[in-house]
Amino acid sequence: MKLSEKKNSNFTPHPETEGTIKAVLVDVTELKKRMTQYGEKDEFRLVFETEVMDEENDRRFCIWSRGYTPSLNEKAALRKDLKKLMGRDLTSLELDEFDLEALIGHGVKLIIQHETKDDRTYANISFMSPDRDKTTLKPSGKYTRIRDREVDGATQQSEEKSEDPSWELVQVHIGKYKGKLLGEVDEAGVATLIEKWLPKAVADGKPEDAALAAALTELSALIGGDDY
Repeated sequence: MKLSEKKNSNFTPHPETEGTIKAVLVDVTELKKRMTQYGEKDEFRLVFETEVMDEENDRRFCIWSRGYTPSLNEKAALRKDLKKLMGRDLTSLELDEFDLEALIGHGVKLIIQHETKDDRTYANISFMSPDRDKTTLKPSGKYTRIRDREVDGATQQSEEKSEDPSWELVQVHIGKYKGKLLGEVDEAGVATLIEKWLPKAVADGKPEDAALAAALTELSALIGGDDY
């Protein structure tokens, strides 16, 4: 889906960095279905809080990693990036069972670069390594893990601004686009969902519609539509 950048978009990418910056791993997201060039796969992301301040929101910036499939195969992206983050390869025991949760709070150094795609700027991690300094960055406490934002089966709206492209990964469960990710639906289809389906879904408040309704509400704001 291609969208034009709007002035009222609240998407603020992490600033580019000239060199390495300190960061700390603050989240390992839950698995989500995502359509890739190799078909539908389960993916998760790592979330890092960096030392760079978002002065407008009085908090540190966060940045999301690329998507990973849950594989420790030597050719898997996760295995390669874990080696970078830890400064070593996994041991034979870790290959038998590795708990990613153990990395929460792990200090790292990152380099952030920008990429423009479909008239929108994204921040990407171009370099990562363990932080071997005596003093590493600690979590500020202002980031809430995604799994902890769940309230009665619906996603609690967070005050924080992030780079997590959550609306793109929400699966459409109604109409002609059923089974597709919202990011795969064309602009006309999204407009129809926002105009025709969203108002009724918000009014009805059905739990099964909560995720898609939230994603469409977010997307409506991004493209300058009405608020629901």
